[in-house]
Amino acid sequence: MTSSQPPLLDGVAPLSHLGVIRVEGADAAAFLHGQLTQDFALLGLQEARLAAFLSAKGRMQASFIGFKRSATEVLLICSHDLLAPTLKRLSMFVLRAKARLTDATGDFALCGLAGSAAEALLEGAQAPWAKRDVDGATAVRLYPAQGQPRALWVAPAGTPAPAGASLSEALWQWSEVQSGVATLTAPVVEAFVPQMLNYESVGGVNFKKGCYPGQEVVARSQFRGTLKRRAYLAHVAPDAAPDVASTVAVGSEVFAGGDAEQPVGTVVQAAPAPGDGVDLIVSMQISAADGPALTVTSADGPALTLQPLPYALLEDI
Repeated sequence: MTSSQPPLLDGVAPLSHLGVIRVEGADAAAFLHGQLTQDFALLGLQEARLAAFLSAKGRMQASFIGFKRSATEVLLICSHDLLAPTLKRLSMFVLRAKARLTDATGDFALCGLAGSAAEALLEGAQAPWAKRDVDGATAVRLYPAQGQPRALWVAPAGTPAPAGASLSEALWQWSEVQSGVATLTAPVVEAFVPQMLNYESVGGVNFKKGCYPGQEVVARSQFRGTLKRRAYLAHVAPDAAPDVASTVAVGSEVFAGGDAEQPVGTVVQAAPAPGDGVDLIVSMQISAADGPALTVTSADGPALTLQPLPYALLEDI
C-alpha cells in the first residue's frame, strides 16, 4: 500500500451479526454488576464496558459491550446467535431485582465505523470503551485494527447511518479479528475462562468488584498462576488448502508438531483476509506458542502462523 492509497479500513459497515439486550429498571446496573465480569454499578454515562457472562465454573457463556443509555437503562451488545439463550439464562437470576430484560435488537440500528468515519464521532472519547452520545446515537471507541480507529455505533431504529464510505460487513469482521478482542459465538460457548481470550488485558474483567458467577475460577487463574492458555492472532496462507476460507471455522482445533492425539488450541474467531488467506484469533496453550509447527483443523491440516498481538498483555493487577 502506498501513501497515496486510502486506508483499507475506512467507512461504515452494517452489523447484522450482532443483537441487543435491553436491561431496564431501577436495579438494572446493580443486577448486571452481580452477574458479569465488569463493574456496572459505577458505570458512567461517558464509558462502556467489555464484559462476559460466565457459568459457575468460570466458562464464558456470552460476551458483551455494555453501556448505559440512562440511569435505569443498559444495553448489552452481543453476538446474535447467543442472544436468545443468554437472555433466558440471565433472566433466571433477576428474582426480586427491579430489572426487566428484553430482546431489543429490532429497536436499534448498529454500525461499525472505521478510519475517518470513526474519528469523526469520537472526539473526546480517546481510550478504548470510551463512549460519546451524539444526537440520540451512541459511539463507543473500540480497539483499533491495522492502525485505524474503530467504533461501535448504536442508534434508535430508523436513524440515518453516520457519514462515510460503505464498508462491507466481511471487512468489518476481519477488523474485529485484527483488533485481537474476541466476541464469543455459539460454537465456542463454555470453552474459555476470560483470560484465555486475554479479557483481563483489554478491559473485560474487573478484579476489584464484588461477586459474580465464576469469579473464584477467574481469580484463581489470575493470581495463582494456573492459566495455561492465551489468545493469539494467527494467519493461514491462501495456498494452505484449496478453499481455506471455508475450511477453517470457529471451533476448529489447532495442533502442534503433527501430534494428532491432543489439540493445543481452538479457533475463536475467523475472517477472510483481504486477498490473502484467513486471519484468526486462536486460544492456545502458552507452551505451544514457541513450540513445533502449528496446523489447524487436523494434525496434517493447513499451516498456521502466529502474528503479534496489537496490545500488551497485563502483567500486574
